[in-house]
Amino acid sequence: MDQTQIISIGARAMWVAMELSLPVLAASLVVGLMVSVFQAVTQLQEPTLTFIPKILAVVVVVVFTGPWMLNTMLDYTRELFALMEEVGRSTGPNGP
Repeated sequence: MDQTQIISIGARAMWVAMELSLPVLAASLVVGLMVSVFQAVTQLQEPTLTFIPKILAVVVVVVFTGPWMLNTMLDYTRELFALMEEVGRSTGPNGP
């Protein structure tokens, strides 16, 4: 395994992490923005008001995107195990 493969594995890991966190973070951002606008319009400055809507939005997003997230993580894990198998073959008893 050379540096190029290691760098591509790391880049793929960061991409998968970003891909998985994006729906949850986007939902939290949108709900937080809507609550902030509501607070600004009504002049209701309660700091705890933002937590419940954000938590509910995150739970809803995780429920709907959970299967996709799980499949994405499983696919990446399978890729990693396949790469480990290749490394094992190349450094085994008959390898270099």
